[in-house]
Amino acid sequence: MSEGQQRPTLETARLILRPFTLADAAEVQRLAGDRDVASTTLRIPHPYEDGVAERWIAAHQERFERGELVNFAVTLRDGGRLIGCVSLTLEREHRAAELGYWMGKAWWGRGYCTEAARAVVQYGFEVLGLNRILGHHFTRNPASGRVLEKLGMAHEGRHRQAVLKWGRFEDVETYAVLQDDFLPR
Repeated sequence: MSEGQQRPTLETARLILRPFTLADAAEVQRLAGDRDVASTTLRIPHPYEDGVAERWIAAHQERFERGELVNFAVTLRDGGRLIGCVSLTLEREHRAAELGYWMGKAWWGRGYCTEAARAVVQYGFEVLGLNRILGHHFTRNPASGRVLEKLGMAHEGRHRQAVLKWGRFEDVETYAVLQDDFLPR
């Protein structure tokens, strides 16, 4: 990716996935800062302090230009309301990426995460030319595992007490999908 390159926008039946803007910061803080949302991810802080969302959003373009990250604000096609985030953290040398996501709690269980993640995985394979995309989730969050399974990812294993979240060691499940398994031939 090169300097000044535009970050992509993707569309699905119900969603528009677009770059975050600083105007999204307050809603990011509100949605991601919900304790239940933050508890399901490794890097979302709680409490979610003022200024954190602005700094996070401000870093997206530079990280995109360096070929490290593609981050999408997940918004409803009808009305444009921000409901979550889906991202790919890239390992260009290996043509691989890690899929990450969170959804505001009010939108859990409605298929939005799977719909958005499917579009981002397809973008990763078709546009970025990735060969492998992996995803992780805490073992205690099986709903996240179901999202990964619906994307065609295969369970590759459990990493016992792999990360420390809020003073507690968490087991982590790993899934992955290869380009040949995802895209039609």
